[in-house]
Amino acid sequence: MAFTVQELENAANAAIDFHFKRGDILSQSLQDKPLLDRLRSKTRTFQGGKENITRRVKGEYTTTIQGFEHDDAVTYRNPANIKQVTAPWKLIHGGISFTMHELLKNGISITDTTDGSTTSTHAEQVALANVLEDKLDDMQEGLDRGFNTMFWSDGSQDSKQIPGVTAWITTTPSAAGVVGGIDQVANSWWRNRVSLAIDSSTAANQNLVQTLQKEWRQLRRYGGKPNLALAGSDLMDAFEKELRAKGNYTLEGWAKGGGKIDASVADIAFKGLEIQYDPTLDDLSKSKYLYVFDDRRIYPMVIDGENMKKHTPARPENKYVFYRAVTYAGGLICDQRNCHGVYSIA
Repeated sequence: MAFTVQELENAANAAIDFHFKRGDILSQSLQDKPLLDRLRSKTRTFQGGKENITRRVKGEYTTTIQGFEHDDAVTYRNPANIKQVTAPWKLIHGGISFTMHELLKNGISITDTTDGSTTSTHAEQVALANVLEDKLDDMQEGLDRGFNTMFWSDGSQDSKQIPGVTAWITTTPSAAGVVGGIDQVANSWWRNRVSLAIDSSTAANQNLVQTLQKEWRQLRRYGGKPNLALAGSDLMDAFEKELRAKGNYTLEGWAKGGGKIDASVADIAFKGLEIQYDPTLDDLSKSKYLYVFDDRRIYPMVIDGENMKKHTPARPENKYVFYRAVTYAGGLICDQRNCHGVYSIA
C-alpha cells in the first residue's frame, strides 16, 4: 500500500474530523467530568485583542431617601459604584504526532510527493484510520483531562493556564486579597459562601443537612439560582449516613420485586438539585468537599473561532514526522460570587 503525502494529510484530517464530531466529546472519558461538561455547554464567545476578559459589576448603592417639610434643604448624591471584573485569557495547546516508521510497521507506505498522482485504496484508508484511532483517543482524553483539571484549579499550578473555578470560589473569601480585580475585603458582596469542617461524626445530628438548609437561603439571597452541585465521595458518604440515620427508606425501597430488599438510598438531591459525584475532587484530595454553582454567573469565554481549533502543521523537511494539534484561546469569568458556595466536612 502507498500513500502520497497529500493523501495522507487528507485522510488524517478526515479521521480527526470524524472522531471529534461523533457525538458527545466526553463519551470516551474514563471518568465522569461533570464540571467540564457543564462549563463547555455554557461557553460564550468574545472578540480577541484585549489582555483580559472584562465584566462590569455593582454591589453598592449611593442614592437614598430623605424626608422633608416646607423649605427644608435636600441633598443630592452622585453614584459612582461600578467596578470592573477581569479574568485573563490564555492559549492552550494539545497535539499528537506520528512517524513514517510507525505507518510502515502497520503496512502503510508513503510516496513522498504532494502531487496526489497515486490513488489510495479503501483498504489503505481503513488501515490509516486504525493506526490513528489510538492516537486520537489519547488526544481526546488528554485534552479532556487537562481542561477538567485546569478548570478545577486556581491557576497557581501554571501561570500560562486558565485560572479555574477555585480561583473564584475560594475557601477564604474574607481573607485579604483581590479576586478578579476587586478587593474582597473592602467589598463584602464580592465573596462566595463558605462553611468548612462541618461536624459529620454523628449522623443523627443532621449537621450537614442543616448547614445546607441555611446556606441555600443565602445562595439565593441576591438572585442566585443554584443549579449545579458537585461533591467528593466522602462528603456524599456523610450525606447518605444522615439520610439513613433518619430512616429515609421508602416502602418501595424495602420491598422490591422477587422478595429482594434494596438497602440503598436513592441518588442524593437537595432542594430538588441532584448532588453529583465528581471523581476529580477525590483526585485533588477534596473528597470531603461540596461545590455549589449558579452556572449563569461563572462560565468560559473563548475568542470567536478559537474554540478547539484544529491545526495541521507541515512536516519538517528533515524529519518524517506528521503532526496534528488543537488549540483553545479563552478564559473563565465569574460576574457574581455570592451565589456560589464551597462546603466541607471535618
